[in-house]
Amino acid sequence: MISLTGNQGNYGTVAIIGGGPAGLMAAEVLSQAGVKVDLYDAMPSVGRKFLMAGKGGMNITHSEPFDKFLSRYGSRQSYIKLMLDTFGPEALRAWVQGLGIATFIGSSGKVFPVDMKAAPLLRAWLHRLRVNGVNFYMRHQWLGWDDGMLRFLTPEGEKKVTADAVVLALGGGSWARLGSTGAWVPLLARRGISVEPLQPSNCGFDVAWSEFFRSRFAGQPLKSVQASFSNSTGAEFCQLGELVVTADGVEGSLIYKMSALLREQIAASGTALIYLDLAPGRDKQFLIDRISQPRGKHSMANHLRKRIGIDSLKAGLLREALSKEDFDDPVRLCETIKALPVKLLAARPIDEAISSAGGVTFEALDEYLMIRSAPGVFCAGEMLDWEAPTGGYLLTACFAGGRVAGEGVLAWLQSEGKSLSAS
Repeated sequence: MISLTGNQGNYGTVAIIGGGPAGLMAAEVLSQAGVKVDLYDAMPSVGRKFLMAGKGGMNITHSEPFDKFLSRYGSRQSYIKLMLDTFGPEALRAWVQGLGIATFIGSSGKVFPVDMKAAPLLRAWLHRLRVNGVNFYMRHQWLGWDDGMLRFLTPEGEKKVTADAVVLALGGGSWARLGSTGAWVPLLARRGISVEPLQPSNCGFDVAWSEFFRSRFAGQPLKSVQASFSNSTGAEFCQLGELVVTADGVEGSLIYKMSALLREQIAASGTALIYLDLAPGRDKQFLIDRISQPRGKHSMANHLRKRIGIDSLKAGLLREALSKEDFDDPVRLCETIKALPVKLLAARPIDEAISSAGGVTFEALDEYLMIRSAPGVFCAGEMLDWEAPTGGYLLTACFAGGRVAGEGVLAWLQSEGKSLSAS
């Protein structure tokens, strides 16, 4: 770590805007180096999306080999690698343990705190930051700049502050009620900073279900299926897992993992077609043989359930895709069981998404995440133009980006000769 020797307060002030993992990590790097840090957030408290992410079990990172881990960042992996080389999954796990939070690796390779909760980790972290002298200013909504000064809307009215450097860690555009509103996009765009439009990621997609299917099956999980997808560029996805049928379409882990590919396909051609294998591990001829056996007085739904384990939801999906005649044809039915087509019409709104794609382009930043056209202003976290699936990848890159931005601020303060007493 770069260090500025001396007592805190002798090096001016760094303003950090955004109290998620990226902003808090930048605050830690800077405050430990003796820099006075003021952290601003529009919400009443920091880390709200972080706490929400931990409601189902706080997945900090993933233990898979680094090359495979890096591949999760798609076309931005070369940029993300620079961050992870500074603060990767193993360093993150060690850092969590340094806060007194023990971790373990689950059966899927995901890394969790032993109590599976986010709140104890956040409490320990905030205690460390306060001991380091970080000042927190809540309910401060950033409005941009005015003649070099930072503008904030507060409960007491508009407030303007000066800072020797700024770290923007304002999040993406998902879960606006937790603070990630994307309101910063026009503020940067007006200054000529390159920003890709924010789009939903790790999101659900619309499907034109029949009213009968929607009313009967919305909210039910579809388990033990294999989803596959390919597009005209040769990109392919094929994975076993589960998803959830919603009133509007589909969501869940399998869908989230291919959301970037699906979103791009819809943008290119208007729709995306995925195929679901409702009986993975069983070949078509086996299914035909089982279904072709006499069903006696049983309904076809009961016959499917007893013979090949097709439950009512899967049977409902088959009826959505097949005419009555094809449903009664064992060959056509089994072909569809092995490759059920589901046409996706559009991504769900960004505010429903777990995360977002788009943001400040890496081309607009230097290796320390400083905006090239705005010296002394750094960006980190989900407001950068990258995306990743769930599974610890999102959080890891946010922590790492905050670390890089914090180190970048220290390097810039030294290069600018800012190690003078603040006025």
